[in-house]
Amino acid sequence: MSQETATRLDKQMLIGGEWVDADERTDVVHPYDGDLVGSVPMASEEQVVEAIDAADEAFEASELSAYERYELLSETARQVEDRADEIATILTSEQGKPIAEARGEVDRAVQTLDLSAEQAKRMFGEYVPMDAQKGFAKDHCFTQREPLGVVAAITPFNFPLNLMVHKVGPAIAAGNAVVGKPATNTPLTSVALFECLDDAADAVDADVPAGLFNVVTGSGSTVGDTVLDHDAVEAISFTGSTGVGKYLAENSGMKEITLELGGNDPTIVWGDTDIEQAAEQVVGGACSNAGQVCNSVERVLVQETVEDELVDALVDAAEDLTVGDPFEDGTDIASMVDDSQFEDVVDIFEATVEQGATVECGGSYGGDLGPRTFEPTVLSGVTPDMPAAKEETFGPLVPVISVADFDEAIAEANNTEYGLEAGLFTQDIDRAKRAADEIEAGGVNINTVSGFRADHMPYGGFKDSGVGKEGIKYAVEHFSKAKLVGFHDGFTNA
Repeated sequence: MSQETATRLDKQMLIGGEWVDADERTDVVHPYDGDLVGSVPMASEEQVVEAIDAADEAFEASELSAYERYELLSETARQVEDRADEIATILTSEQGKPIAEARGEVDRAVQTLDLSAEQAKRMFGEYVPMDAQKGFAKDHCFTQREPLGVVAAITPFNFPLNLMVHKVGPAIAAGNAVVGKPATNTPLTSVALFECLDDAADAVDADVPAGLFNVVTGSGSTVGDTVLDHDAVEAISFTGSTGVGKYLAENSGMKEITLELGGNDPTIVWGDTDIEQAAEQVVGGACSNAGQVCNSVERVLVQETVEDELVDALVDAAEDLTVGDPFEDGTDIASMVDDSQFEDVVDIFEATVEQGATVECGGSYGGDLGPRTFEPTVLSGVTPDMPAAKEETFGPLVPVISVADFDEAIAEANNTEYGLEAGLFTQDIDRAKRAADEIEAGGVNINTVSGFRADHMPYGGFKDSGVGKEGIKYAVEHFSKAKLVGFHDGFTNA
């Protein structure tokens, strides 16, 4: 393996406060060279039920105050911080992203845990002025937030640490119990997070019940169907494919559900902006994590009068990126997570070129680059009906689509079944306002790319990109319920 110390990691699951194995295990491999990294158990249906039951019992037993939940999450942040280098190494080992990006993800996860800890102390209700309606002038009502119960947190491969934190942190902050399920090909980083939670529970001066947080690994269908069928699960937070998200939505009944799904995110570059700076951001937004980001730049819509200038700048920016071993500090682009993901990108690229797109730079993949590595690739002459424009590529392709005017830019931005994020580079405030009003996406970012995300902001899309919002405050709202408490004139015997 390319890492300096290739210690094999054979991990277990955390169920009811105990680290346990299963009858079967699955291997975890390093995407860049295919070497074995470690293994995790394949949870049985009975073990998933056991984890949910343990979470339900812990929720019922928990008497943690808001401050104690703050302490638990804050201490978890310190545990992750203390293990930052180790966890970043695990992350790159199983996911394949460059080590610099892995370190950045660990840093974000620490901040997300700290934000979650603070939010535990901010579960405010509101006073409801009853005298707004005739006849209730002497009544007093207010709302209070209460936890739901057991939250199932199901995460994908592309950000195996921070996306799990985005679910577990707010769920615990709101007073819930959690059952986490990481992606099968990147489970080790999430297991490390739960190790930090387990150590934090021992370190804080609070009675944290065993089973308040659990992690099961293995088959997504086994875990998903069990979560759907179990009455104790009150909320499901899922990040992943649109197909699986729709299945969960159709079968979740009355459970609270948050779905952060796919995207085909546009970024518009208009002629009144700094083309070179826009190009650098576009290439970064399209190629970070080898393009395996839900809100990455999937389509570049450019004013036709500056198309050639932008393409030249995109090529310069793409050729500045270093492709190679993810454990080398200078690497910008490494391997994709597995063969299936790599082959999907190859198929989309080849089909788009066959339909007439021009490869301006890049276009090489596999071979000497590595079995799952694809060069940053700029494509010009792309039309809206080509695969690289229509589909969620999830790879380091930069397809450029020329538009004649801003009406066409808006129409093409909305020409997708998805609606996660969008970007626009312009210095015209009226054009920016129009984009904000008319683009059908959960976020519209002016003078940056669709890939912008801060961990405390509301994040989630429209249409087939999902329902609900992540972002600490907004996730806590999803993981809690509002109860109205009313005080009315009493009765006396005097």
